[in-house]
Amino acid sequence: MNISLCNEVIAGVPFAAQCDLAARLGYDGLELAPFTLSNEPHLLPPGERRSLRKAASDAGLAITGLHYLLRAPAGLSITSADKQVRETTLTVMRGLCGLAADLGATILVHGSPDQRRLDPADEQGCRQRGVDAFAAVAGAAAEAGVTYCIEPLSRDQTPFVNTVAEAADIVRAIDNPALLTMIDCSSAGLAEAESVPDLIRRWIPTGLIAHVHFNDPNRQGPGDGELDFAPILAALDDTGYSGASSIEPFIYKPDGPGCAARGITYIRSLETPA
Repeated sequence: MNISLCNEVIAGVPFAAQCDLAARLGYDGLELAPFTLSNEPHLLPPGERRSLRKAASDAGLAITGLHYLLRAPAGLSITSADKQVRETTLTVMRGLCGLAADLGATILVHGSPDQRRLDPADEQGCRQRGVDAFAAVAGAAAEAGVTYCIEPLSRDQTPFVNTVAEAADIVRAIDNPALLTMIDCSSAGLAEAESVPDLIRRWIPTGLIAHVHFNDPNRQGPGDGELDFAPILAALDDTGYSGASSIEPFIYKPDGPGCAARGITYIRSLETPA
């Protein structure tokens, strides 16, 4: 299985050093949080894009995807009633599709819970604006040759799109092959009625799942909580999953590099030998 590291885990060091460390630990790639690159990552100059791609390649890694898309620039929202905010947000989303393509990445994961809040006084309007944003970016993703994934997140993070079924309903309604969904093990462990392995077995065969995040419901890395990843990897294997996967903890104990090392060591230890 090709496994990437979400780079904010080790963002305290320069990008080339992130690549070297991830490669030494046994990762196949990096999944980038754009805010670690710039306050306006969608406007990153072509030269900097080439440099990032070369740094990863020189370390023997691929840049596989982008996630945590709307943290920078500040003030973005797909659900806001403010027209200018929405237009700016869509400009950023479209620009990130181009950034991903320039970096050689194939996946964008739209989590960003703070940028999809619902106004209790206009909840339905917020939801519709969010769906409209996903429909608008699907076209840009198709043009860039990348896949844009709606990430279901647990209810403690956002009330908008909590389950794979909810995300799948949006994906099917928009009906653009460049827009799919994904499974975040941490959120799935909190929000779904069925176990993560059962969720995988139900949804992977639909063709709607393009990515998996390995993390624990306690927000630490895989192996640092109660979620058993052996059945999860078995389910992915049983369903023939060949899509992207990455390790994405939110709490780093004892630190980022240590957390990154434990996560990949744990997952690799569970893999079935070829």
